[in-house]
Order: sequence, then C-alpha cells, then structure tokens
Amino acid sequence: MKQQAIFLDRDGVINEERGEYTYLIEDFRFNDGVFTALRMFQEAGYLLIVISNQGGIARGMYSREDVDRLHQFMEKELMAKDIRLTEIYYCPHHSDLGKCLCRKPGTLLLEKAMARFDIDPARSFFIGDHERDAEAAIKAGIKSVTIRPNQPLTEIVEQIIPGFQNSRTD
Repeated sequence: MKQQAIFLDRDGVINEERGEYTYLIEDFRFNDGVFTALRMFQEAGYLLIVISNQGGIARGMYSREDVDRLHQFMEKELMAKDIRLTEIYYCPHHSDLGKCLCRKPGTLLLEKAMARFDIDPARSFFIGDHERDAEAAIKAGIKSVTIRPNQPLTEIVEQIIPGFQNSRTD
C-alpha cells in the first residue's frame, strides 16, 4: 500500500513568516502549535515532507549552505520533540531570473517526493499559506489546506485527521 504524506511549506507554516527571507538560525522561530500538529500527523501515519521556495539563493542574498545549515537546525529541534521529517526539498531559483520546473506552483518537487517515497497523492495533503502552494498541490493531485501565514497548525489538524487524539501536547 502506498504511503500518505503531509507536505508542508516552510515559511509561514512551520516557522514565522517575517516578510523577508529567513536563512539565519537567529531569525528562525517555530510557529505556535507546530510541534503538537506535526506529532499528531506523524502518529497518524503521515510522512512529513517540506517543500519550499528559496529564491534568495538565485538572487545572491544567501547560499545553499545557509539554507542547509538552517534546515539542519530545524530538523534537530524537531527531533528533540520526537518529530522526524522524511525529507526537505527546496527550489533555489527565482521566477524573476528564469524559469524552472521545481519552483511552486510547479510540481517537480512534489512529484520527486511522491516517486521516491511511493506516496499516494489522493491520501496526502499540502499545507501552505500562499496560492502557489494550493496550485501546486491541486496540479499534483494532492488535497490542499491553505492557512493564514503563521496560523497555528493545531487549528487545522481536524481537517486532516478528524477525531484524532494526540498523545502529548507541548
């Protein structure tokens, strides 16, 4: 049987959307409820996969190494809360500087994850805070859940796993 997954945008969903690029650890703040919600999704059997546009790389504002360092920090903090991300995919391109297939609303990163981890799109969800997230999800056959930037994820858990009880809260 194919896997089910929760695909997550990063900025505005997992961490605070600050209105500018977040690539330094000291600027990274987890949103309220993210640990509880991700643990609930994980306990319900979902793979957790981050799909993020990181156009500041193409603009020369920060490097891939900066993004990788931040993602290592994020993964370490999540693991300390018993949450394991299956994978993090990001697009380093920017639409102002050329076209690519991996930048949302493109679906290449979603397709790559679905193929690699044998994911059933019909049993999966993409949580994002922009129209481009919803558009990518729909094009890939994944159910879309759009939240307000920085909205606590605990407010939308019931849309995905109705009646699920978390074993622990933060």
